[in-house]
Amino acid sequence: MTLISSQSTEVLQPERLAQVVVPGLYVHIPFCFHKCHYCDFYSITRQTPDRMSRFVDLILSEADAWTPGRSAPRIVAQTIFFGGGTPSLLPLDQMSRLIIGLTRRFDLTSSHEWTVEVNPATADRDYCAMLKSHGVTRLSFGAQSFDKAELALLERHHAPPDVLRSIELARDAGFERLNVDLIYAIPGQTLASYQQSLDRALSLGTTHLSCYELTYEPNTPLTVRKRLGQFRAADEPLVLEMMRHTRQHLSAAGLPAYEISNYATPGQECRHNLLYWHGGDYIGLGPSAASHVQGTRWRNHPHLGEWEQSILAGKLPATDIEHLTPTVRAGELAMLMLRLSEGIDFVGFTARTHCDPRALWPELIEKLTAAGLLIDTGRSIRLTDRGFEVADSIAAEFLLSAGAHGTIASFAPDRTSAT
Repeated sequence: MTLISSQSTEVLQPERLAQVVVPGLYVHIPFCFHKCHYCDFYSITRQTPDRMSRFVDLILSEADAWTPGRSAPRIVAQTIFFGGGTPSLLPLDQMSRLIIGLTRRFDLTSSHEWTVEVNPATADRDYCAMLKSHGVTRLSFGAQSFDKAELALLERHHAPPDVLRSIELARDAGFERLNVDLIYAIPGQTLASYQQSLDRALSLGTTHLSCYELTYEPNTPLTVRKRLGQFRAADEPLVLEMMRHTRQHLSAAGLPAYEISNYATPGQECRHNLLYWHGGDYIGLGPSAASHVQGTRWRNHPHLGEWEQSILAGKLPATDIEHLTPTVRAGELAMLMLRLSEGIDFVGFTARTHCDPRALWPELIEKLTAAGLLIDTGRSIRLTDRGFEVADSIAAEFLLSAGAHGTIASFAPDRTSAT
């Protein structure tokens, strides 16, 4: 099976990629029963059981392209992530078949984290028990808010009690590592109403919380409604106040920030996303899934029908195929690592990129340090609290200095749960 780029005549053959062990596996399950108005992840609604069964067949066919003996990169997954869409919308028997099929194709014996996103409205006891029995270790629930009016504006089709019910079901099935997603800066949201959602989330006692600022992605229904003047977006001072409050409140509660939007008790960080933020290698299966192997990256075609046709034809379609230069790769890794509270370790960064950040950006580091946006310890650099508030602008400076192009989001495949 070969990788075909829809934007050029290049054919990227797996056996021509670097002969490395790939520690990350991502599977995109695009099915949803409803498209939330803020979501720009690739997803589709109103799918039949037959098409979902065919989807599993084709995911496993796509996986065959990466099995040992057929390609140079070898997947020995340390972290696995099923995102969507709504992965838990895949029928129980089909999800079981998918997991068993991947287990037979790849070496997953060294996996220490397997995350599946679950919509609070779709969780049930049997489903959670099935996931646990097949080796899934972590569930992520998209609560987004515990305020009914805010959920309605986002077009979320679950009620606040569903989140508590889902957490209880997960714990009954034996899950200890659980994440809950929240969104802040929702139109009409106040600091007081957001505080209530934070407190409700904390009361669940999970070891991980993700708190994302609402973003208005192009062509989403929420962005269209904003453009039509149907509501007013949160003012920037309120957004910053919410961000500061989140960092302070969750740190005091024992869940310090380890990344701009992610908080965990020590040792409970999402290891799959840490792989992304440290510039590691991963293979993505399914429509729109991203992959990266040693400076070469691509995305699968973001259209279920075209993805299906390509797999049936023995082709693995890749769009946006890029071969990153060492300097561009260093710039992107700097952007990703600056998202982390630990920042950029000079020795580790140099070992990974063969570029010393102090040699690449001496003036930029000096300028940002003098401005109180960076802390230079002599062994590393990291953002200050003020720096995190303008992190995207700082990242853009590192990217542009390295000659990279594109948006910040295009280089950061971390998961903001759509489920």
